[in-house]
Amino acid sequence: MNASKYNATVVQKILIRPNLMILRVATDEPRSQFAAGQYTTLGLYGYEPRSENSEPEAIPSKPDKLIQRAYSIASARHETQQFEFYISQVKTGQLTPRLFHLEVGDRLFMGRRIVGVFNLSDAPKDKDVVMIATGTGITPYISFLRSHIMERPNSKMVVVQAAAHQGDLGYFSELAFLNNAFPNFYYLPTLTDADDFWPGYRMWIEEMLEAGVLGKEAGVECHPEKTHVYLCGNPTMVENVSTWLVEHGYQKKTRKTEGTLFVEEF
Repeated sequence: MNASKYNATVVQKILIRPNLMILRVATDEPRSQFAAGQYTTLGLYGYEPRSENSEPEAIPSKPDKLIQRAYSIASARHETQQFEFYISQVKTGQLTPRLFHLEVGDRLFMGRRIVGVFNLSDAPKDKDVVMIATGTGITPYISFLRSHIMERPNSKMVVVQAAAHQGDLGYFSELAFLNNAFPNFYYLPTLTDADDFWPGYRMWIEEMLEAGVLGKEAGVECHPEKTHVYLCGNPTMVENVSTWLVEHGYQKKTRKTEGTLFVEEF
């Protein structure tokens, strides 16, 4: 079958859980330097095999069609030929089960354009930044931190990450390391279904905000003139937290309106 559009190779695959993985790919040709937090497309043809733990497709794929989906990039902005992605498998989906079947050395398509407006350029370096995530919504923040944490010594940077279980906290070790290495960075994970050994928070994100956890842990105030807030992840979380923030004076940044609340829609 024709694979002439394939222009990248898998160089590493880390299976974190059966349906969560880090995939690193090298492109045949380098891309231009991008803005941390942006995304590109990955693609495979419909004839490619699916992972063993996938389920029948909800919508059958055509064998000769290149299936493409957008994924945020976790890499630092200066990485222009090796790219990292954090991917969750949708068992009945068309693309992710095929991505999960890939092994090192396998070929795939990666888009030439890297786009998106979810980045730190609108957050002045003297303002605090709170990055709130669930699931694979943590990905753009990893790129933020890998690209910019050294450049913002006067800005407190906080990651609030929520999951059901500790194994679902993507990049937990890296974020915990940054928490210990940089005095202006704070990592606040919270679990909604923690076991007895979890020493951290067991709250919904809205509960953490209402309880003033950001102020207690990081000295950060949820005030639109002092702190810029980024949201990425589960749509319900994004809606609920956005509502809370708007009630506390925030306005969502759009192409037509200024604001200090930034939302990446899944």
